[in-house]
Amino acid sequence: MFLDEVAIRVRSGAGGSGAVSFRREKFVPRGGPDGGDGGRGGDVILVASQGLDSLSHFRGRRLIAAPRGGTGGRSLRHGAAAESVRLLVPVGTSVKAAEGGELIGEINSEGEELLVARGGAGGRGNAHFADSRNQAPKYAELGAPAEEREILLELRLIADVGLVGAPNAGKSTLLGALTAATPRIASYPFTTLEPNLGVVEFDDGDRLVLADVPGLIEGASKGVGLGTDFLKHLTKTAVLVHVVDASLPIPDARAVHDQVLAELRQYDQELPRRIRVIALNKLDLPQAQLSAPSLALTLEAAEVTCHRVSALERQGLESLLDAIREAAASSRRPPSSATSAAQRP
Repeated sequence: MFLDEVAIRVRSGAGGSGAVSFRREKFVPRGGPDGGDGGRGGDVILVASQGLDSLSHFRGRRLIAAPRGGTGGRSLRHGAAAESVRLLVPVGTSVKAAEGGELIGEINSEGEELLVARGGAGGRGNAHFADSRNQAPKYAELGAPAEEREILLELRLIADVGLVGAPNAGKSTLLGALTAATPRIASYPFTTLEPNLGVVEFDDGDRLVLADVPGLIEGASKGVGLGTDFLKHLTKTAVLVHVVDASLPIPDARAVHDQVLAELRQYDQELPRRIRVIALNKLDLPQAQLSAPSLALTLEAAEVTCHRVSALERQGLESLLDAIREAAASSRRPPSSATSAAQRP
């Protein structure tokens, strides 16, 4: 089951205690202190993995603890340092303190690590405390205590392209047609109850990750229909494709289109500017074939192109995919020097 938010308690390992020991060898009476240091406790570290797309493996785990460091020994033997606990999380996970909500960090690339609980330092053995006034100290340090905290993990899917639109616009069907994804599909609203990911791989080795986010309804930016739970997944996409049901009457299609834009804008004013492609879907229906040309003229704007497709019958997908790829590539390109110069005050 998909899980994109979870609270877990983590505890590092305490440091091992230093040893109190004195040399006891034949022919060496009253040997000096030789207590070794304790070992360092284990850290708790989050590690980003592209092989995960959910936080569901943390479900039911109340406490994740690292081992404590080993105790120091005689003959200046140091205690063993404890192994760190490394927890795999999906790429695009942000970490906050449960108390106060302070952002601890984000991990956004494969293999990136984030320390969330630092292991305690080992205590010093009594050999450290010998001096001219006290040549036989009978005390040593305790190891530093463990660090325990509750953290909130929140997954924000990192995709190149996000598919947005009203419920039942055909986003899941389009995702399945463009990629190898197999999302749940039916002819009624809210079939998609969680984000779906699909990957398009091209002959030249390039690849695009597409995310199908559940349909946006009025009030989504305020949480209606779990809207804010899903809108957050769009904040890390470079390009948005607006999927519109072209089988609706033109005034209705335009109203639904504008409502989706309004919800995106209320959540994050930057999001509507990422819409580079509009997919006029359901061209397999006669009413869509009649409405699509006029609807394209109505919706097409500067730097936004309309493509007429049938995700169900896989019509028009090649040109749509070319447009999506170009939009994604241009979003990755740095601005030209001429453009940059023109934008300077």
